[in-house]
Amino acid sequence: MKLKINWDALGIGASLACAIHCALLPLFLSSLPLFGMNIIDNPGFEVGMIALAFVVGSYSFYHGFKKHHHSLRPFLIFSLGFTLLVLKQVFHEYQLWLLIPGVILIITAHLINYRSCRVHNHAHSDDCNH
Repeated sequence: MKLKINWDALGIGASLACAIHCALLPLFLSSLPLFGMNIIDNPGFEVGMIALAFVVGSYSFYHGFKKHHHSLRPFLIFSLGFTLLVLKQVFHEYQLWLLIPGVILIITAHLINYRSCRVHNHAHSDDCNH
Protein backbone atom coordinates (compact mmCIF):
# COMPACT_ATOMS: atom_id res chain seq x y z
CA MET A 1 0.00 0.00 0.00
CA LYS A 2 1.47 3.34 -1.09
CA LEU A 3 1.37 6.24 1.38
CA LYS A 4 0.08 9.41 -0.27
CA ILE A 5 0.94 12.72 1.39
CA ASN A 6 -1.32 15.73 0.92
CA TRP A 7 1.38 18.40 0.58
CA ASP A 8 -1.11 21.27 0.66
CA ALA A 9 -2.54 20.07 3.98
CA LEU A 10 1.02 19.70 5.30
CA GLY A 11 1.84 23.22 4.09
CA ILE A 12 -1.25 24.67 5.74
CA GLY A 13 -0.35 22.87 8.96
CA ALA A 14 3.24 24.12 8.86
CA SER A 15 2.06 27.69 8.21
CA LEU A 16 -0.41 27.49 11.09
CA ALA A 17 2.28 26.06 13.38
CA CYS A 18 4.54 28.97 12.44
CA ALA A 19 1.77 31.50 13.11
CA ILE A 20 0.98 29.92 16.47
CA HIS A 21 4.65 29.89 17.40
CA CYS A 22 5.18 33.53 16.44
CA ALA A 23 1.93 34.99 17.75
CA LEU A 24 0.77 32.90 20.72
CA LEU A 25 3.89 31.31 22.14
CA PRO A 26 5.15 34.56 23.73
CA LEU A 27 1.85 34.88 25.60
CA PHE A 28 2.01 31.39 27.11
CA LEU A 29 5.73 30.91 27.55
CA SER A 30 6.91 34.34 28.67
CA SER A 31 8.51 32.83 31.78
CA LEU A 32 10.92 30.52 29.90
CA PRO A 33 13.87 32.96 30.08
CA LEU A 34 13.66 32.69 33.86
CA PHE A 35 14.59 29.02 33.44
CA GLY A 36 17.36 29.71 30.91
CA MET A 37 15.32 28.63 27.87
CA ASN A 38 14.80 30.93 24.92
CA ILE A 39 12.68 29.50 22.12
CA ILE A 40 10.57 32.60 21.60
CA ASP A 41 13.19 34.57 19.64
CA ASN A 42 15.38 31.63 18.71
CA PRO A 43 16.82 32.41 15.25
CA GLY A 44 17.53 28.73 14.56
CA PHE A 45 13.92 27.75 15.18
CA GLU A 46 12.65 30.71 13.14
CA VAL A 47 14.86 29.84 10.16
CA GLY A 48 13.90 26.16 10.50
CA MET A 49 10.18 26.97 10.34
CA ILE A 50 10.69 29.25 7.33
CA ALA A 51 12.79 26.57 5.60
CA LEU A 52 10.10 23.96 6.31
CA ALA A 53 7.44 26.25 4.82
CA PHE A 54 9.62 26.77 1.74
CA VAL A 55 10.35 23.07 1.14
CA VAL A 56 6.76 21.91 1.64
CA GLY A 57 5.33 24.81 -0.38
CA SER A 58 7.79 24.46 -3.25
CA TYR A 59 7.10 20.77 -3.67
CA SER A 60 3.35 21.20 -3.30
CA PHE A 61 3.10 23.96 -5.89
CA TYR A 62 5.48 22.26 -8.32
CA HIS A 63 3.45 19.06 -8.11
CA GLY A 64 0.14 20.90 -8.54
CA PHE A 65 1.47 22.91 -11.48
CA LYS A 66 3.12 20.00 -13.27
CA LYS A 67 0.54 17.26 -12.72
CA HIS A 68 -2.76 19.08 -12.40
CA HIS A 69 -3.65 22.70 -13.07
CA HIS A 70 -0.70 24.39 -14.89
CA SER A 71 -1.46 27.69 -13.12
CA LEU A 72 1.24 29.93 -11.62
CA ARG A 73 -1.29 31.77 -9.44
CA PRO A 74 -0.79 29.63 -6.28
CA PHE A 75 3.00 29.82 -6.60
CA LEU A 76 2.96 33.60 -7.03
CA ILE A 77 0.74 34.07 -3.95
CA PHE A 78 3.02 31.70 -2.00
CA SER A 79 6.10 33.63 -3.16
CA LEU A 80 4.65 36.90 -1.89
CA GLY A 81 3.77 35.33 1.48
CA PHE A 82 7.18 33.69 1.74
CA THR A 83 8.88 37.01 0.96
CA LEU A 84 6.98 38.58 3.86
CA LEU A 85 8.20 35.78 6.17
CA VAL A 86 11.79 36.42 5.17
CA LEU A 87 11.36 40.18 5.58
CA LYS A 88 9.97 39.51 9.07
CA GLN A 89 13.38 38.12 10.01
CA VAL A 90 15.14 41.25 8.69
CA PHE A 91 12.79 43.94 10.02
CA HIS A 92 12.14 42.76 13.59
CA GLU A 93 10.22 45.89 14.56
CA TYR A 94 7.53 45.00 11.98
CA GLN A 95 7.35 41.26 12.77
CA LEU A 96 3.61 41.01 13.36
CA TRP A 97 2.77 43.35 10.47
CA LEU A 98 4.72 41.07 8.12
CA LEU A 99 3.94 37.71 9.75
CA ILE A 100 0.13 37.83 9.69
CA PRO A 101 -0.30 38.73 6.01
CA GLY A 102 2.56 36.39 5.08
CA VAL A 103 0.94 33.40 6.76
CA ILE A 104 -2.48 34.31 5.35
CA LEU A 105 -1.01 34.47 1.83
CA ILE A 106 0.77 31.11 2.23
CA ILE A 107 -2.36 29.39 3.54
CA THR A 108 -4.44 31.00 0.77
CA ALA A 109 -1.96 29.76 -1.84
CA HIS A 110 -2.16 26.21 -0.48
CA LEU A 111 -5.99 26.34 -0.48
CA ILE A 112 -6.07 27.60 -4.08
CA ASN A 113 -3.56 24.93 -5.10
CA TYR A 114 -5.54 22.21 -3.34
CA ARG A 115 -8.84 23.27 -4.93
CA SER A 116 -7.23 23.67 -8.36
CA CYS A 117 -5.74 20.19 -8.13
CA ARG A 118 -9.15 18.73 -7.27
CA VAL A 119 -10.96 20.56 -10.07
CA HIS A 120 -8.34 19.74 -12.70
CA ASN A 121 -7.63 16.19 -11.64
CA HIS A 122 -5.20 15.73 -14.51
CA ALA A 123 -5.31 18.65 -16.93
CA HIS A 124 -3.18 18.64 -20.04
CA SER A 125 -1.95 21.63 -21.94
CA ASP A 126 0.50 22.19 -24.79
CA ASP A 127 3.46 22.25 -22.37
CA CYS A 128 2.41 19.08 -20.55
CA ASN A 129 5.06 16.37 -20.95
CA HIS A 130 3.72 13.51 -18.83
